[in-house]
Formats: sequence, structure tokens, C-alpha cells
Amino acid sequence: MAEFNGFPRQYVTFFNQLEKNNSKEWFMKHREDYDEFVLHPAREFVIEMGKKLRKIAPEVNAIPKINKSLFKIDRDVRFSKDKSPYKTYMGIWLWEGERKRMESSGFYLHVENKNLLIGVGIKMFPKPLLDRYRRAVVDKKLGAALKSAVKKITDKGYLLDGKHYKKVPRGCDAEHPNAKYLLYNGLTARVEGKVPDAFFSGALIDYAYSHYKNMLHLHRWLKNVLNE
Repeated sequence: MAEFNGFPRQYVTFFNQLEKNNSKEWFMKHREDYDEFVLHPAREFVIEMGKKLRKIAPEVNAIPKINKSLFKIDRDVRFSKDKSPYKTYMGIWLWEGERKRMESSGFYLHVENKNLLIGVGIKMFPKPLLDRYRRAVVDKKLGAALKSAVKKITDKGYLLDGKHYKKVPRGCDAEHPNAKYLLYNGLTARVEGKVPDAFFSGALIDYAYSHYKNMLHLHRWLKNVLNE
């Protein structure tokens, strides 16, 4: 497979048009554009990004396939009022460890509406991992490590996401110094902004890697906790 040289400008054009014509009929007529301008460069990105990330995340999974490192473009509309059949972005996910891909902390990237989002973490803890996370939050050593990791990334301007509950869950200590983290049902850090020129060149690898490296403290804390 060819070396990654960035996403083509047609990537943005394709999704802009899809947003205006979100139907199966339109998508099937432009399926070749999706394959050429979205799927192919996304696969190349996953391969090159995987090589780079192994310097700091040796067990990273970089599998350039749909439902692995590439999210499918089809939307799950079963419980949504919006019945548009397709997403208007390509989600890219490289996860670390032996757990299932969505039960692991990892590295994420997507572009939508002229914005690039780069993030790390785990979006939602399944029940067994949620219990493990909560125990870690109030553990003396692991809780202190979490506060340190969050401070290091937020001091650099990254945003923390995952807060879900309005009250500390029943059975948890609402007076604990780390109680605010018990309101989370997932834990991620992200940076988001206008699509940089780097997106359209091979420089995207180093650009994304620099952000992943800056947010690595949170990823490593999660990996340590989830794999205990």
C-alpha cells in the first residue's frame, strides 16, 4: 500500500455533498468517490499512524478495515428521530490492548463540518469496566495518578469529556476528593478546531501524533486501570 500523503481535498467535498444529499440513492451513485477519497486514504492513515504510535503505545491496534480502525459510514437510526442513513464523517480509531476495540482506551480522529477532532480515551465504560473505573477513582494511589494525568493535559488546553451523571452514583462516596470523576461514564480528552493544512498532506501523521502524545497521560492511566 502506498505511503500516506494526506487526505485529498475531495474528502471534504464528498461529505459536504453527502450532508446535502443524505440518501441511499445518492450515496450509491457516488460510491466510487467514497472509496477513492475517503476509504482509501483513511486506510493509509491507519497504517502509518499505527507505525508512529507504537513508539508510545506498543500494543496499539491499527487495523485498516471497517468495524476495526475505521467506523462504518452507515448510521444506526433505530432509536433516532433523524433517519438520515449516513454519517457525514469518517471516524478513525486505533486502540491499545487485548480488549475489544470499544472496551479499550485508544486514539481517535475525525473531520466534520470543517472541524478536525483529535482525542484519546474511552467514550463509554461497559458495566464491569465502569465499576473498575470507580474503584480506581477513589483508590489512594490510582486516584492521585488520575488527578495528575488530568492536570497535565488540561494545563495544555485539552478538554475533558465523559461527564454524564448529575449526582454521585448510589454507594459511592460523594465527599471523596475525587467525587467529581464519579459523575463520568466514559473518560476522554480532545482538541478540536478548524481543519489544518496538514490534513491534506503527509504532515497529518506528525500533527496528530503530537496531540496524541500530549494526551498520553490519560490514555496510559486508563489502560493501566482497565487491564488490571
